[in-house]
Amino acid sequence: MGKLLRWLITHGIALVLGFGLGVYFLPILTAAPAPDSAKLQEMAASAEFSGTFTRDLRGSDFLHWGEGTISLSTSEITHQGKLAPGPDYKLYLTKGLVDHEDTFDRSKAVQLGDVKSFSGFILSVPEGVDIADYDSVLIWCESFSEFITAATYK
Repeated sequence: MGKLLRWLITHGIALVLGFGLGVYFLPILTAAPAPDSAKLQEMAASAEFSGTFTRDLRGSDFLHWGEGTISLSTSEITHQGKLAPGPDYKLYLTKGLVDHEDTFDRSKAVQLGDVKSFSGFILSVPEGVDIADYDSVLIWCESFSEFITAATYK
């Protein structure tokens, strides 16, 4: 009985560890390539607003963080920097800075699209969305309802 219990415990730990590593590494392996840095800089130069992602927000930790500059124009949002890798990231516009998952109210935010790269990205602003109606951006992990990062842009 002792060998069976030990086998179940060790294999159970290996299964849980393997699953956890898979959840962490799969988004890295399947991430879209980051846009060319020259294109990111060009688009950021024509932006109307900008903000900064930092790692020192209340909801940030060693697995959930972002850093760099976020630039917004009426047609596109550009990020130059790094994000902690993870699954199912979405970018939202919010009224007021959201710095933790317990302060995120989806009814007061607009989702703009999927974030598929962790070393910079470009997202189109959907028709009918006026970035001037909001003042902050939020990157959110839909799969785990987890705060990643946010920044105020005006």
